Amino acid sequence: MSTPVPEIKEVDTYRIHCDGGEGGHPRVWLQIPIEHGWVECPYCDCRYIIKKGADGGH
Repeated sequence: MSTPVPEIKEVDTYRIHCDGGEGGHPRVWLQIPIEHGWVECPYCDCRYIIKKGADGGH
C-alpha cells in the first residue's frame, strides 16, 4: 500500500494559512522562511512554495 503524496501549492505571499480543506483541520497560519522558499503544514503536510518572481507581499 502506497502513501499519498502531500499536496503542493504555489503562493504569492510568505504568510499563508492552511485549514486542510473541507473539514480537514483547524486553521493554522504559517510563515514561509525567505531562505527556504517553502513551508509544510504540521497537520496535513501540504507544502506551500513561494512562486518564482513573487515579491512575497513586501
